[in-house]
Amino acid sequence: MKKLFLIASFMVLGGAAAQAQDAFHFGAKGGVNFANLAGDDAADQESRTSFYAGLVAELPVSEMFSIQPEVIYSAQGSTIAAIDEDNTFDVDDNIEYQLDYIQVPLLAKIYLADGLSIQAGPSFNFLVSEEIDFQPTSSSGDIDIEDGANDFEFGTAAGLEYQFDNGLFIQGRYTRGFTKVYDNVSAYNYAIQAGVGFVF
Repeated sequence: MKKLFLIASFMVLGGAAAQAQDAFHFGAKGGVNFANLAGDDAADQESRTSFYAGLVAELPVSEMFSIQPEVIYSAQGSTIAAIDEDNTFDVDDNIEYQLDYIQVPLLAKIYLADGLSIQAGPSFNFLVSEEIDFQPTSSSGDIDIEDGANDFEFGTAAGLEYQFDNGLFIQGRYTRGFTKVYDNVSAYNYAIQAGVGFVF
């Protein structure tokens, strides 16, 4: 089911690219994530700074309203202060709990003024990687986790965007998971995103 949903999402965006015209826009975007976990069992977590990147399409319904589907790779999770004063395990100052997702948001886009819009809607998120990284400042220290976090997360995304006449846009967004990272643990993903993109 997960693979079929992802294939369908890419087909929608691929079809958008093939049919791009004045009334239909297709592009790419990327930026920085400030991600963390919220919930009663995530009180000691700190934010993980990482990235997101992906594809975006815009389907205008009226002059002031559009539907905006996206497919985004989003590196999320949290950071934990390392407790290893003797450096026994050769760790950095912090340890990253890395939860990376393919996110498929389906957003309503409302234009407040020329180029300025707000966006909000549900997001269907699929876990693609779960790791503990004891050395986030180097290429080593990764420990893969199998059968850990839930494979699927239902969430939301909301934000503000300004698009220039040449197609370049800047964007800020908040994302939040409604379903738990683990079934029996009170911990939910959230992230603040800031980035840029371009639509054709």
